Amino acid sequence: MKIAIVTGASSGLGREMVLQLGDRYGKLGEIWVIARREERLVELKGRVPVPLRILPLDLTKEAALYRLRKELEKRNPEVVFLVNASGYGKIGPVGKVDLEEETGMVALNCEALCAVTHLVLPYMAKNGRIIQFASAAAFLPQPGFAVYAATKAFVLSYSRALNSELKPRGIRVTAVCPGPVRTEFFRIAETTGTIPLYKRLAMASPKRVAALAVRDSAAGKAVSVYGPLMKAFFLLSKILPHGLMLTVMEHLQGD
Repeated sequence: MKIAIVTGASSGLGREMVLQLGDRYGKLGEIWVIARREERLVELKGRVPVPLRILPLDLTKEAALYRLRKELEKRNPEVVFLVNASGYGKIGPVGKVDLEEETGMVALNCEALCAVTHLVLPYMAKNGRIIQFASAAAFLPQPGFAVYAATKAFVLSYSRALNSELKPRGIRVTAVCPGPVRTEFFRIAETTGTIPLYKRLAMASPKRVAALAVRDSAAGKAVSVYGPLMKAFFLLSKILPHGLMLTVMEHLQGD
């Protein structure tokens, strides 16, 4: 049976990806939706014309990864899409955010993403697609958002290397690098700080970001960047010294 697997499916871009894949790929046998909040996953039923397999899992826990492994072994699916959208960020200087939150970002954004990818790879279909949600924060260190940005830099680097490794199998990996997106992500992030005004002004629609991610993945692009502003940021981060860009960011933040 051909399936898609989406982590972080209870909200934000993960939830939007379920809707996008369900609408565009009605021939999927199932979409496996993974997140901690079971009630939010159940709410997705009836929203897409594809059966959903509800997996309420906390991917930072060994027991959850064990259950995913067993589900894969039992059902032996052909995974057409793997979407790793689980993740969170907390705003604040290093050392001011709780230790559990700082290490938690690394555990979910990096370790869980690697674990899910590792478990699913043997079941990936030839010409399958892996979509890993990074962030425009991956392009440049982010004072006041240091740990989160570092985790997303990891995701971007990991995804680009994985894309190269999997080419012989016809599998393409796309790192999705949006700027700020209008989801509950920032409501959670702002429990420890406030996002700068310039980021608020650059907020993008989750539906449009997800739609572009699906298109860029289908086209085999290694990186998906939404919007002219973030594309310009991507280019500038390649050609300008990071020290200079960090100084500009500090001024924009009023530091």
